[in-house]
Amino acid sequence: MRITHQFDSGSIVVLGLEEPGNIRLRLRDDNAADIRQWFHFRLHDAAGQRVRMVFENAGTATYASGWSDYRCVASYDRQTWFRIPTTTYQDGEMVVEHVPERDSVYYAYFEPYSHERHLDLIGLAGASSFARTDTLGLSVQGRDMDRVIVGRAEPGRKSIWIIARQHPGETMAEWFVEGLLERLLDGSDPVSRRIREQAVVHVVPNMNPDGAVLGNLRTNAAGRNLNREWREPDPALSPEVFLVRQAMEAEGCDLFLDIHGDEALPYVFFATLDDVPGLPEATLAAQTRFLTDLAAVSPDFQTKYGYEQGRFREETLKLASKWVAHRFGCLSMTLEMPFKDNANLPDPLVGWNGLRSKRLGAAMLNPILRHLDAE
Repeated sequence: MRITHQFDSGSIVVLGLEEPGNIRLRLRDDNAADIRQWFHFRLHDAAGQRVRMVFENAGTATYASGWSDYRCVASYDRQTWFRIPTTTYQDGEMVVEHVPERDSVYYAYFEPYSHERHLDLIGLAGASSFARTDTLGLSVQGRDMDRVIVGRAEPGRKSIWIIARQHPGETMAEWFVEGLLERLLDGSDPVSRRIREQAVVHVVPNMNPDGAVLGNLRTNAAGRNLNREWREPDPALSPEVFLVRQAMEAEGCDLFLDIHGDEALPYVFFATLDDVPGLPEATLAAQTRFLTDLAAVSPDFQTKYGYEQGRFREETLKLASKWVAHRFGCLSMTLEMPFKDNANLPDPLVGWNGLRSKRLGAAMLNPILRHLDAE
């Protein structure tokens, strides 16, 4: 029996592996920051045996409250992921118990989204007659900052920006983008066609490719939380934000969506603009319409639960959606999806997962079109 993690987004520290019933593990820090929560590893040669995996430092995780009612995800083929019901958190330790059916099984904090799949997504978009792709520049470690541009820039067309995975461990964000792009590039979808006629959509599917490959939860290779870099991005330490912000200045922005995941709250919700100073009343009215329109097309979305107003205080204008709203005066929000399950529509087998994120991404096009029509 052994555990390996030297692969894309792999992350764990093995303390003891003497017997299946007593596997001792530690969550690994982000490569350059004192942040820990993401894990992704492969267990070998334990088929038919009850394994008991103890994450000894779960209580020191960055979002330890997220372990309450959390269930680990697992897969045998890296395509189909399911939840393990026997996941408990007590006295600072998380315990996962499982009887794997095969000798190779993967465990992860959430369904991974690999760099290879990211490249496939860029390739799919680049092959479409409705889109083109480019590279805005390079990340800290020299990975491409890929952008997909859907629609043609013509007079009178709006500029929409959608970014995902500023926090690399929030893989549901790129699953969301995959679903959104698949529908947006569908020539037979009337909603997508109307959007392409009225706007140019700029999509950055992975803002943090280094952190994604390294198996980080929240930071880039230089240890920077990209969603706190938007007011003054450092070209050397947070080039990912610097490059995207530079492109936004060149293209303009009329609507901005930043896609994330939340470790603790078991709901889909928007972090809204109510705490951004100086916003026009028209923008706040547009926000209300957008929330109503999304709720009408996706029962997964709700507006009752979310972040308290003023949560970010002095950091407000360091965040992407807040900075964009302040800079461009446009509707600009952060979408949050759960790492756990959606408490409004729970699924005992998979919880919240990649496919549900994709479906939400596709549904997002409806309120986007309604927003364009109202402008």
